[in-house]
Amino acid sequence: MRAEQAARERRRRIAWWSGGGAVVAVVVAIVLIVSLGSSGSGKSAGSGHEVMPPGVGSGAADVQPPALVVTNPTTIKGVVAYDTTGWPTTSNNGPADKALQHNHVDGPVTYAVTPPVGGDHNATWMNCGVYDKPVPTERAVHNLEHGAIWITYQPSLPQSTVDQLRAFESKQTIVSKTGSRYVDVTPFPGLPAPIVISSWGFQLRVNSATDPRLQQFVNAFRSNSKYTPEYGGPCTGGVGTPLQS
Repeated sequence: MRAEQAARERRRRIAWWSGGGAVVAVVVAIVLIVSLGSSGSGKSAGSGHEVMPPGVGSGAADVQPPALVVTNPTTIKGVVAYDTTGWPTTSNNGPADKALQHNHVDGPVTYAVTPPVGGDHNATWMNCGVYDKPVPTERAVHNLEHGAIWITYQPSLPQSTVDQLRAFESKQTIVSKTGSRYVDVTPFPGLPAPIVISSWGFQLRVNSATDPRLQQFVNAFRSNSKYTPEYGGPCTGGVGTPLQS
C-alpha cells in the first residue's frame, strides 16, 4: 500500500515539473537575476548609493569680505555679476582688490553671498551631481572654481519640482574628456528664492524649474575658459557619491 502511494507521489511531482511548475520556477529565476543585476547598476537616481561629501570640521570661520557687484556682461536678464578680476587671468571686470578670494582653507567659511558664488574654499572638491541633502559649501565652491554650475533649491519645494531639476541636470551634455556634466543640484536652507543657479562670480534667481534662463546660464558659464578660474579642473575624483551624476 505504501509502495503504491509513493509511486503516485512520484508521478504527481513529475507531472508538475513537466507542466506549470517548471514555468513558475523559470519566472522566479529570472526575477532573481534581474534583481541582482539592478542592485549593482550604479548611481542612478534613487539607487540608494548616495554618499554625502564630508564636512570640513569646526573652528573659527574664515569670514569673506563683501562681494563687489559689477556689470552683468551677458544678455541673460536677472544675472548678478561679482568682481572676479584676475581669476581667470583674462578676466577684467572690476578692481582687483575687491575680487572674490580663492584660497584653500581647512575649516568653515562664512560667505558674503547666499549661496556662495566664489571665495575661499576647501582644498578637496566634491564629485559633481545630484545630492538630496545640503552639501558643504566649502566643497561646492571649489567645484565652482573648476567650472561647475551649482543649482540650489529651497528644501520645502514639492518633489515634482525637485524631479524637474534633476531631469534638467541629466539632460546636460558631458563636458568633453571629463566624464562629468559639471552640474550640482542640491537643497540649500535659507535660500533667498525658490531656485538659485550659480557659477564662479555669477548668480541668477528663478521661481520655476522650467525657466529658460536656467539653460541659458549653463550655456554661458559652465566650464567656460572666459569665466572659469581653474578651467579644466576636474569635477570627478573628489569626495562624495551623488544620486546621479
